[in-house]
Amino acid sequence: MFALVLLSCALLFTDYFTDHLDGVRSTLNVVVTPVIYVANVPGRTLRGVEEIVESRSDMRDRLLSLEQEKLILSAQTAQMAALIAENNRLRELLGSAAKLRDHVLVSELVGVNPDPGKDEIIVDNGSRDRVQVGQPVLDAYGLIGQVIEVSATASRVMLITDDRHSLPVQVNRSNLRLVARGTGVSGQLELQHVQPTADIAVGDLLVSSGLGGRFPVGYPVAYVSELKHDPGRPFVETRATPSARLERSRHVLLVFSTDQLGTSPVVAP
Repeated sequence: MFALVLLSCALLFTDYFTDHLDGVRSTLNVVVTPVIYVANVPGRTLRGVEEIVESRSDMRDRLLSLEQEKLILSAQTAQMAALIAENNRLRELLGSAAKLRDHVLVSELVGVNPDPGKDEIIVDNGSRDRVQVGQPVLDAYGLIGQVIEVSATASRVMLITDDRHSLPVQVNRSNLRLVARGTGVSGQLELQHVQPTADIAVGDLLVSSGLGGRFPVGYPVAYVSELKHDPGRPFVETRATPSARLERSRHVLLVFSTDQLGTSPVVAP
């Protein structure tokens, strides 16, 4: 034991004061370095695997979070697009209301008659808003129909395409007076008793003539879409397409006459 201590001291003395052991030290470094590297491989590998696992886990959580954010943003974008479209429709409707000579009330569609044989809608204004049977209804593009039934908070409206509905019209270009009747087919009217020599053409605008006192004069009704001349028939088969967006309008205008308003100056939307 004492000999080993003396040997260690001698080696330390020699290493400190001489360079005789530099070669030995270099040789030992060359031999020991690979051993140290190999010994550290498992630790480094384990740490690398842990970092990879943690990175993949973090990435998966991040991707999941991004997918959720994308879904929320997509839903908000869709809702915003719907709100913008509705806002544009209301602007068009109110712009048309401002141009009318009559007083109007903006009403919202809240229901549709499920009976396929009846073209009717339900709006959210009734007798408490002084709505009356026979009152004209229109949107930003033309006449929709007329009120046929009123409750306190809602009204039922018959569309101009209903086969029970007839409307006196005139050709805007030639002032030719005719009667537009509903066909029961969505988006289609027929003009009754059109003479073969009548001054009417495809594309002509039909407006309300005001005859009968039910509808005010000058409101757009439809555009002539088809003329069929049959030599065997006394009248020309004539079809027209309503100018109003009957199946797409969410808000409509209820038109009030002076008698309905009494002394009130305006019916505000």
